[in-house]
Formats: sequence, C-alpha cells, structure tokens
Amino acid sequence: MRTLILLALALLATACTGIPPGHQVVKPFQLDRYLGTWYEVARLDHGFERGLSRVTANYSLRDDGGVRVLNRGQDEQGEWREAEGRAYFVGERDEGRLKVSFFGPFYGSYNVLATDYDLSLVSSYNLQYLWILSRTPHPPKEKVEALVERARGLGFATDQLIWVSQTP
Repeated sequence: MRTLILLALALLATACTGIPPGHQVVKPFQLDRYLGTWYEVARLDHGFERGLSRVTANYSLRDDGGVRVLNRGQDEQGEWREAEGRAYFVGERDEGRLKVSFFGPFYGSYNVLATDYDLSLVSSYNLQYLWILSRTPHPPKEKVEALVERARGLGFATDQLIWVSQTP
C-alpha cells in the first residue's frame, strides 16, 4: 500500500511539471537575459492571484544554481502581497522549462512558450494557466496582441484573459 501511495504522489508531482500537449518551450533559452523584473500584463484567472493588480515577478540567481522567484501584487484594499519561491530547470538549461515551488516539496510547471526577453508567454502544465509578462508596465499593444493570437492558436481561452492594471 505504501508503494502505491508513493507512486501516486510521484505521478501527481510529475503531472504538475509537464508541458501542455503539443506545446514547445523556448530553445535556446538564455536564463541570464530572463532574470530581473517582469510586469504581468495579462493572465488567466486562478485563486492565488485573484484580485491583484500591479503584479510583478522578479527572478534572480540562487546560491544553489536555481532561481529565486519573488511575486508581488497589490490587493483591492491597497495592501501588498508577496510570495517567494524557487525554480529549477527540468531537463536542459537551454530550454525554457522550469519547475517552481512556493511551498515545500510541491512544484508546478513554468513553461516559457515564447520570449524576446522584452515580452514573454508563459504557461503551466495545462491550458488553465497562462501569463503574458513584459519588461515594462505598458508594452506595445501590437506586440501583446501577437502573443494573445499565439496563445489562442495554442488552445488557451484568451477570451478569458484578465488584463492586469499596472497603474498606481
């Protein structure tokens, strides 16, 4: 019975660090160019960011070779909320495929589906999670629209995107 439980937990953990079927991550991926601050332009709704505006993600190197992740956003009452996590490559270091954890040994996928290192399209392990990130709070509209079209073509419900306010 113990073996069965461990196998089920291993399968669950692996499923959460996968790539949506038919999707490809960026390769070659350059972590040194990806580090720094990103502004959230749009996302598909999920509980851990619900109601947040002015959302940013900051990525920096950890001493153990991983990536420190600091997500920050402002709630509807004006209070800042932060979550700090850690990320590690899943496979080769030149692929935009990482696993990220904000609590304990549980990891989720961080798949960079497209980036020019000014704008990025990021997903998790399924079509329910999607983020459009930018180096600036207000990126060029036509570049954002191109990423939205790409996401639509990959099967994401882009009509349900939440557009994140970056205005103070």
